[in-house]
Amino acid sequence: MPSVSAEDLTAFAIAAYEAAGTPTEHAQIVATHQVGANLVGHDSHGVVLLPTYIDRIGRGHIAPVARPEILNESPTTLAVNGRWGFGPVISEWTMERLVAKARDMRIAAGTIREQSHVGRLADYPLMATRAGFIGLMMADSGQSAKAVAPFGGREARLGTNPLCIAFPSDLPGPVFIDMATSAVAAGKLNLARAQGKPIPLGWLLDKDGKPTTNPNAQLEGGVMLPLGGPEGHKGYGLSFAVETLASVLPGLGFGVDPKGRHNDGTFMLVLDPRAFSPTDFKVQVEAFVRYLKTTPPAEGFDEVFYPGEIEYRTEQRRRREGIPIEDTTWRRLGEIAARFGISAPRPMPPA
Repeated sequence: MPSVSAEDLTAFAIAAYEAAGTPTEHAQIVATHQVGANLVGHDSHGVVLLPTYIDRIGRGHIAPVARPEILNESPTTLAVNGRWGFGPVISEWTMERLVAKARDMRIAAGTIREQSHVGRLADYPLMATRAGFIGLMMADSGQSAKAVAPFGGREARLGTNPLCIAFPSDLPGPVFIDMATSAVAAGKLNLARAQGKPIPLGWLLDKDGKPTTNPNAQLEGGVMLPLGGPEGHKGYGLSFAVETLASVLPGLGFGVDPKGRHNDGTFMLVLDPRAFSPTDFKVQVEAFVRYLKTTPPAEGFDEVFYPGEIEYRTEQRRRREGIPIEDTTWRRLGEIAARFGISAPRPMPPA
């Protein structure tokens, strides 16, 4: 499995998107988000998606030059139509404006409809934390094909419906939760398939409604399960809330339109802690984190991590050692390089 520096991988991704008709500014944003996901260990949302995005550009499902349109706006709210542009481009643009509104009004909320896949969700709430605010984002895939069964069911009726909440602090690494409300993110299944590895029980039911460790079961008529295993009603409830706020609220509806394309509806919220907290909120978050990290570890664990700490440590390591690219994705990146006549990323020499 080759490893590539973040700089080389980013340059390759930018060149590939430019060759597919993407303006340089947009190509840089998308490439930065994808390589950033690889850096923190979320390989399911990294350059493994580059061939899919290139394909969607070719099919007209992503408009690489599109810029967002404001549908409705007030001092504290913003409703955006992404006009089928790149999710990272549209979502960055929207979050920047919500942060600006929160500077003036202490709170801001927004929705987006008709944009492509947004990638790793944490990227956008973390934009709010860098400005000293609390950031929240939820996402749903509109009326595109569904993957997750409601609790007690065996037919897909829901998306993976992720949510992220990020908190400002002065810790070296950011503090956030970023999770699908399904038992597993769809990208992690794609990665397991690419790597040819079995999956844990509790992620999927096969076409007969039985638990399975086969990562291909979903493609063979199976279905993903909601978060929580035997307590899956909790993940189901969270998924319902996410889809209601990120899809129903912005007007995307629910269910499946057979002619629909991937459509990441989102709900965003930005809060200024100073509107609510009588003390320095960032100091309190850091104190809370340090309190939790002093918890004696349970058997089988070396330490307690705060939410986001593993990603931070992974990023520090991968910036030094390079980003590992599994063989199937490496081959597909090579095919894209050959197709567009651009230089493939260079493997780093072994340490």
